Amino acid sequence: MGSRSRGPRQRRQAAHARCRTGRRSGRGRARGGWFGIAHDVRRRRQVARHQPLSRVVITGTKGKSTTTAVAGHLLERLGHRCFVGGNIGRVPYAEGIDERDYEFWVLEVSSYQATDLAVSPRVVAVTSLHPDHLPWHGGDVQTYYRDKLSAATQPGAEWTIASAATETLRAHATLLGPHIRWVPDERSPALDWADELGLLGVHNRVNAEIARACIEQLGVDEARDGDALRGAARGFVPLPSRITHIGAVRGVEFVDDSLSTNVLPTLAAVDAFAGRRIALIVGGEDRGIDYEPLAADLATRRDPLLVLTMPDSGARIAATIGTRSPVRECVDLADAVRQAYEWARPDGVVLLSPAAPSFGRFHDYRDRAEAFASARQDLAAQA
Repeated sequence: MGSRSRGPRQRRQAAHARCRTGRRSGRGRARGGWFGIAHDVRRRRQVARHQPLSRVVITGTKGKSTTTAVAGHLLERLGHRCFVGGNIGRVPYAEGIDERDYEFWVLEVSSYQATDLAVSPRVVAVTSLHPDHLPWHGGDVQTYYRDKLSAATQPGAEWTIASAATETLRAHATLLGPHIRWVPDERSPALDWADELGLLGVHNRVNAEIARACIEQLGVDEARDGDALRGAARGFVPLPSRITHIGAVRGVEFVDDSLSTNVLPTLAAVDAFAGRRIALIVGGEDRGIDYEPLAADLATRRDPLLVLTMPDSGARIAATIGTRSPVRECVDLADAVRQAYEWARPDGVVLLSPAAPSFGRFHDYRDRAEAFASARQDLAAQA
């Protein structure tokens, strides 16, 4: 894989990102570009010709980190030496990393990083597609979609594994490269092996199948064997703040989904607790997200539901919901947790799934998650 010299648009966007937050200029960039490959055209073409079928890039609006982690876990448990990194952690091709130490490379790529790629591996996976990070992409959703999916059309890319459940992906199939495999498909084994991963929600079963399809496309025969997959899946540790149980207070469950920064994952989190009484806490940095899909979906649900909103986007979310669902505006996260707990008793779920970034009120999603856990602990101390 290679990275290209930035054109005017990319340089302008990166500068805007640095000025806004100091965080959005492309995390984990190695010398010579994010993947540490020289910029010259000759080198990029050489990489494209000799790119081995041992690497996969995983992207998507949401689900890419979990899918990357699952693919890496399966490969390692199946006996293969695997590098897992990119946006999820370690920098690929950085100094001190010897390619000969690994059989496979599983790399997560954000929309910011995707615009730097000039060469892709043969296998690219896309977990989902939904409007996000629009300010960074010039405020235009179609630009975001093109940037997010650009890895699938770079030199070297041959196969794109994509979620069949995502209508937006199907509508943008022309951006997914020469060959697309929609999963799950007829080649997919029964998904009961994914139960061993300990992940909640239908969307995570799809993520697991995308991970499995990736390693199958890499040529790992065990990826077609349900028994081998069940054994390999055991011991997986879910990533934090992704529909994570953090404890209960007098029968009320508290679930941390702080990483949810837009509508898509929040609806998936609510789906994971179908049939339960849910106090849903939403709101955060106002990035201009359209909350009508959230309001419309929640209005169709028959299970008891209370929406509690937090600043800065909370007032706008409450106004969008209107009278379609019960909603309360709260002054901050601690206030929302207190009200959610009282309403959810005796056996409901308090679900923090903000559908908004954390910045402004919190340092990052981890800081927001810690504040949520602290509020739960305060309630437990008083119980």
